[in-house]
Amino acid sequence: MAYNYIGLVNDVNRRLNEVELTSSNFTSAVGEYSAVKDAVNAAIRFINQHEYEWPFNHVEQEDVLTAGTVRYAFPADCKTIDFSSFRIKRNDTLGNATKRLHILSYEEYLDKYVDIEYNTSTTARALPDYVFRTPNLEFGFVSAPDKAYTVCYEYYRLPVDLISDTDVPAIPEQFRNIIVNGAMHYAYMFRGEAQEASVMQQRFVDEIKNMRGLYINRYDYLRSTVINRGRTSISSFRVG
Repeated sequence: MAYNYIGLVNDVNRRLNEVELTSSNFTSAVGEYSAVKDAVNAAIRFINQHEYEWPFNHVEQEDVLTAGTVRYAFPADCKTIDFSSFRIKRNDTLGNATKRLHILSYEEYLDKYVDIEYNTSTTARALPDYVFRTPNLEFGFVSAPDKAYTVCYEYYRLPVDLISDTDVPAIPEQFRNIIVNGAMHYAYMFRGEAQEASVMQQRFVDEIKNMRGLYINRYDYLRSTVINRGRTSISSFRVG
């Protein structure tokens, strides 16, 4: 069975001993079949809401800056941005090398640099050194760019519900069974089978914890700050 919306729905239908849907009747499905479709999306939403930074929701983004423009909107599907990932991309035509940007607090920006938003002189513009986050889902740069530089950064997206029968979840197929177990919990709730729903809920939550152990709770390095003969020695040790 293909790993897509209809495939996941039919995984649940088979477990419930129900007739499988086809591409011709998937959209028009009603009653319990419609509830199973909702259950699959509910399970996917629960997994995604359980962790802000699942690696399968990771996005590398490139935006072209506008000369003289300081502030830019977050991507529409952005959940959280890694501000430590901002860098200006090398551009031989513009004459700039790759440059990582330092994080600046919004308060420090207002204290020291906010005049760049009102100063229209082109002499005040330059290759940015800093990136800051605003309170209204925007980020900005200091200095105001003087050229159309390309900025690269990384963020985690907000997933969307599956709609078409051929839609594929962002969650990797190796976790297909976890989605189905979560959907079974919601399907049993719809049927009023509370005991079965409770069993599936616990299994679902335990499996998500295992996903976190695989993807989130990983430490490749142990960092040591050992003071040695009057100076601080900082070392990194690889784990595994």
